[in-house]
This record gives sequence, structure tokens and C-alpha cells, in this order.
Amino acid sequence: MSAQSSQQSSDPPPDPSRGTPDPLAAATEAAKSLHGLSTELTARVPQLLEAMRSVGTGLELHSTLDRICETAAELADARYAALGVVDTEGRGLSDFVTYGISPEVARRIGHRPDGKRGLLGALISHLDTVRLADLTRDPRSAGFPAHHPPMKTFLGVPIRVQGEIFGNLYLAEKHGGVEFNDYDVHMVRVLATEAGIAIGNARLYEAATQRERWIDGSVAVTTALLSGGDADDALSVVAEQARRLADSAAGIVLLPAEEGGMEIVAVSAENAAASLGVVIPAESPVVEHLLCGEPVFTDDASSDPRMISPHTSEFGPCMMLPLHSGGRVLGALVTPRALGGRPFSESERTLATQFASQAALALMMAEAQRDRERLAVFEDRDRIARDLHDLVIQRLFATGMMLEGAQRRSIVPEVRDGVGKAVDELDVTIQEIRTAIFALQQGPAEAPSGLRTRVLREINMAAVPLGFKPAHRFLGPVDTVVGELVGKNLIAALREALSNAFRHSDASRIEVVLDCTVTLPDGRPGVRLEVADDGVGIPESGRRSGLRNLRRRAESLGGTSSYGPGLGEDGGGTTLVWEAPLQ
Repeated sequence: MSAQSSQQSSDPPPDPSRGTPDPLAAATEAAKSLHGLSTELTARVPQLLEAMRSVGTGLELHSTLDRICETAAELADARYAALGVVDTEGRGLSDFVTYGISPEVARRIGHRPDGKRGLLGALISHLDTVRLADLTRDPRSAGFPAHHPPMKTFLGVPIRVQGEIFGNLYLAEKHGGVEFNDYDVHMVRVLATEAGIAIGNARLYEAATQRERWIDGSVAVTTALLSGGDADDALSVVAEQARRLADSAAGIVLLPAEEGGMEIVAVSAENAAASLGVVIPAESPVVEHLLCGEPVFTDDASSDPRMISPHTSEFGPCMMLPLHSGGRVLGALVTPRALGGRPFSESERTLATQFASQAALALMMAEAQRDRERLAVFEDRDRIARDLHDLVIQRLFATGMMLEGAQRRSIVPEVRDGVGKAVDELDVTIQEIRTAIFALQQGPAEAPSGLRTRVLREINMAAVPLGFKPAHRFLGPVDTVVGELVGKNLIAALREALSNAFRHSDASRIEVVLDCTVTLPDGRPGVRLEVADDGVGIPESGRRSGLRNLRRRAESLGGTSSYGPGLGEDGGGTTLVWEAPLQ
């Protein structure tokens, strides 16, 4: 060591006249002054410094892991490298990043190792450097899966982050067919130390970024719920935000169903229409937990015995979070990942739970806001009903009596006939106003069960703000053949259509046709609702939330919703067509 040091110290200093030296050469010269390092290790110090600089670049966690694998392979001259991230329980791997294996080979291999068996599983509990000349001969080895490239030489080094084991760095197949030597072990250990620091920084940055994203998502949901817009649209925003923030395959909102269990009311997924309206039965263990306000987490929904819904076979890791606030469970939020996807981390579960609590609070506030608005509407309806009864009907009745007196005194037959017709029209008008008063004074819980009566009630209620009564026609035995679920959605669609006509169409004529004798395009018997007007029609630009609601309700039942020309001249206005199977 002293001879080596003496030789290093006698080297002449660099001559400035020779120009600017190469940085790597300068680093090599500087490294020679380090005491106690062998010549080979000293020569590789510049490479190690460059590797450490590369590893410390950037803050995105997964990019950092990729960079560590690539840098370690270059530093130890290995053909393959991998980094296994130990899960929070310390029993397996939650992530596995590779270098040297092409995407095509990775797809043929299939599932990545979970670290619960074989050599990788043993290294999780071993927590020390492992170097093997032939890993296939190690008794802990469980063999390679099909299509896996052959490997013999092996080096495994643990990575610690802030004193805790983060994972292991694996290297295999040193070029030239030789074994990994002591210098490789030393260099990779130093790199693993630097990698632990880089991973710790990336973790902190990722956690801060993740929290920021979830907070922004909560703000978006609260704004949507309290904006006073359509409730279905607001729930769709909850599903979309949850799917985006959780990086899941779907975002699903469930609400308690009238018949028990929980009904899917909003879905953000590739094939959302197939799930809308599905009711998870009350006997499901998951529903029982959710209705008690308890979250449910699973790493594989397809094999979890608590999942009795057929749709769960398509998903892997899943978070099911109750939307509860103030001691009430308003619904549930479900964010499943694709089959074989990465399990949700502890921080993701915590952030999602907080998001669900915020969404539940916003739901309660929105519900209270809608209750206040509904109360104001009921009070206004009571006032209108009183005015109609106390003022309008009394005046019409008095006018009718005056006309009857004039009719009796008239000696001209034509005048008597004309006055008689006017009196009859007044009687009909008084009856229609009384029907409207009755409809205005009914609460939502008093709605009659017959579909025909419910349709008439909606038409009579719409007549008050419209200023005229829409014409109506029934085809077929609508009260006996249309199922309750279809009827409930049909009434909601009719209410939406009449509301749109009143608010947007400026129509003077509306016709409602309910036909339960139609045959749907797929051959099934169905019911069709047509609401036509002579208004201004649907503009090219503008909101489409009402039309989306109509279409969503129809599709959830296996039907369709569309619109076309109306009753006005040259097809002016709009005709909304909503149809669904009878049952």
C-alpha cells in the first residue's frame, strides 16, 4: 500500500500548456490519490462516479428504477439486470423492473416474479449480498419459466432506503462468461447505496405529486357536485376522477338499491353501458362490509371468494370504499385494476379513502342543497295550486255562470248555441285545472302505481309551466306489460324530455305517444316513448346532458334513445324517441 502510495505521489502534475484534459482522465488521475484502492478498482472509480450521477438524475420513481437497472448492468458488465421492489408486508415483490429483456420476450414469459418462492423469494429474507457462479445449481432456485433466457452467473445486492429494505438489485450473465468478481460486488454495493438515496428522493417527490393530484381531484368532484347540475353527471365525474387518480381500469359508483344490495349508477370504463343498472345483491359479503362503512381491499378480485358478481372476473387488484359521512353510508366507490395489474400501495389506499370521504361529504352537501331546492319547488307549487283554486277557478266559474244567464236571455239560436259551447269549454278547462291542482299538491311518495296514471300526472304537471297541456296517446296495455324497472326509467325519461321542451324548445305544441306494442331491432317486444314538439330544435352547440341522461337510461336496460325532426313546419322542432325492452 505504501509503495503504491509513493508511486502515486511521485507522478508529475498536469501541465497546463497541454490544453484542457479529458474529464474522465482527470477523474482517473484524481482517483489515483485515494489510498487503499487497488489499481483495477481505482480505474473503475470514474465509471462509478458517472453511474452515481446518472442514478441521481430525475425524480420520477419508475424512471429512476429503470435507470438504476441499466446503470448497474453497465457498471458490472452484465447482460441482464433487474430490480425487485419488496411489498409493504415484506413477503413478496410489488414491482419488478428489468433491463436486457426485450418487450417481446417479456410478453412471452408472462407474469413477472412475485418473490414468494425460488431464489428471489429467498433473497427477500436473506438481506445480504449473494454471488453465484451458477444460479441453476443453487438449492433455492425454482427454475425459469418458459421462454425465459438462460442465466448462470448471478449477483444480488439489497437496496436500503432510509434504513429499511426497499428491494434487491439482481445482475446476471456477466459478459465473457466469467463470474462476477469482488470489484463488481464492491461497485454495485456503492451504487446500491446511491440508488437508495435516489429512490428515497423519488418516493418523496412521487408522494407529494400523488397527494396534489388527489387533492385536485377532490376539488373537481366537490365543484361538480355542488354546481347544481344533474346528479347523474356529478356521479359520473366522481367515477371518472377516481379512475384517473387511482390509475385503474374502471371507476364505479354504487348507491343503495330500493330492493336491497347496491346498484351501479355511474361507470367510467371502456364498456360502461354493460354495467350500468346492475344490482349487487345484499347477500354479497362485500356489500355487507360497505353498507357497514368498512372499506374492502383485494389484490385479485377474480379469485377473491367474497366477490360474487360475474363482472369481477375481469379485474385484479381492487379498492372498494364506502362513501360515508355523518354516520350515513351514501354509497360506495370501486376502483379495480386490470387482471394481473400492480397492487395498490398503502399510500394509494390512504389517499383513495380520503378522496371517498371528501366525495361523500360533497354528496351530502349536494343532497341538502337539492332538498332545499325541492322544498322551494313544493312551496311554489302549493302557492300556484292555491292561486289556481282561489282565483282562476272562481273567476272561470263566475264567467261560466254569467254566460249561462246570457244564454237563457238570448232569443237568437246561433248565439245560444255559441254561448253553450263556450260554457262547455269553460267546464272542461275547470276540470283540467283541478287535475293540475291535484298533481301539484301530490308529493313524490304519493305517485300512483299505474304507468298510464303516472304518465298523465307528468303531463299535467308539465302543463303548468308550459301554459298548455301536451296531447297524449297510449297504444297497448301499458299498465300490465311494462315492467316496474322499465316503467320507472320511462317516467324519468318523460320528465326529462318535457323539462327540456319547456326550458329550451319554446314550443307551442307537444305530443306524447306511449306504445307498448313495438318490436325492437333485435326482435324483442318493447315499449317506445315519443315526445315531439314544434319548437326551435336542438342547436348544433350547447349542453347535451339531458340527451346523455336519456341515452344512459335506455342503454342500461338494453334499449336506445335518439332524436329527429319535430312537429313544426318542414320538420321544425324535435322528436325524442326512447325505447327499451318490456321487462
